Amino acid sequence: MTEMVHGAAPVTVGEPLLPKWWRTIDRWTLVCVCALFGIGLLLGFAASPPLAYRNGLEPFFYVQRQAVFGAMGFVALLICSMMSPQQVRRAGVIAFVLTFAALCLLPFFGTNFGKGAIRWYSLGFGSFQPSEFLKPAYVILAAWLMAASQDLGGPPGRSISALLTTVIVGILAMQPDYGQASLILFGWGVMYFVAGAPMLLMVAIAGLVVAGGVAAYNASEHVARRIDGYLSAEIDPNTQIGYAANAIREGGVFGVGVGEGEVKSYLPDAHTDFIIAVAAEEYGLILVLIIVALYATVTLRSLARLLRERDPFVRYAGTGLACVLGMQAMINIGVAVRLLPTKGMTLPFVSYGGSSVIAAGITVGMLLALTRTRPQGRMEDLLRRRAG
Repeated sequence: MTEMVHGAAPVTVGEPLLPKWWRTIDRWTLVCVCALFGIGLLLGFAASPPLAYRNGLEPFFYVQRQAVFGAMGFVALLICSMMSPQQVRRAGVIAFVLTFAALCLLPFFGTNFGKGAIRWYSLGFGSFQPSEFLKPAYVILAAWLMAASQDLGGPPGRSISALLTTVIVGILAMQPDYGQASLILFGWGVMYFVAGAPMLLMVAIAGLVVAGGVAAYNASEHVARRIDGYLSAEIDPNTQIGYAANAIREGGVFGVGVGEGEVKSYLPDAHTDFIIAVAAEEYGLILVLIIVALYATVTLRSLARLLRERDPFVRYAGTGLACVLGMQAMINIGVAVRLLPTKGMTLPFVSYGGSSVIAAGITVGMLLALTRTRPQGRMEDLLRRRAG
């Protein structure tokens, strides 16, 4: 009877998932990520054949594998980017539990592949590095804890996250994997700072980090050798950093030409940790600056979009993910140009490696999910209303 008098109630049809995703996503970040992966494949055509030849494989074996890893990483990125912040939080917490357990079991079931540090699980057809996946998962968990600590009667989230950070950094340092440990500590520090940590406390934490570095230098011959090599006025031309420095110098502004570089034949990690040396030698400073600009665009655009977020969890998690991604790129490039001591760290989306590419896809996918445009008042508008 009601329908006969007033007419049928209108049926609200929700916007389809893909159009809504495309409308709300940061498309510039997506384009930059695709460009970075394309550059990685381009450099793989140069860096991979010498390695394949040494291992008795087809010339483009590693390029084909990287394309498969890239497809998997892109699928992971798309799936994660379609999640809501609540789904990102749940997925991050579950992923942390699984990856932390895998990290703890590495001494018993892991392998070092002849590199001295037990960081991987050998799967027969490939390998799995838990620390790569632990980074985005821990950022999500720590952001959730910090946001929950601001609720009335909430848990002591900041203290719990600090304790977890100490445990994870300690486990990674024992592998040893100081590069990933520094990224975990950096990500937590950035989120803690955004959450309103007292400046005096941040200074105290920085002092503890410096003290830990001094202790590592005195206790580990491996660390001491790398730092001494970094501080030395002369570079041994027969080391990885020596080959990389020479390649960058030879490349100049425009490079020596496609396929004409030589560093890929001498550097054992030319396709992973020192891929930027291959880019600098063959394509010159121009390509290196393009790569830096792409990472800067992803990081800065994400931070700019997070300024409007009112949800503390979204702000902390997004800031942590963006800064960890940007810092990993900075460390990799900084090592290649001798601004930082040598670390075994890949260049996200560009370096060869399944764990690295897929984990980077998950990281950026979660970042895209958290920075999607959602109907809400901007943070600056809220602050202006409160001030008025």
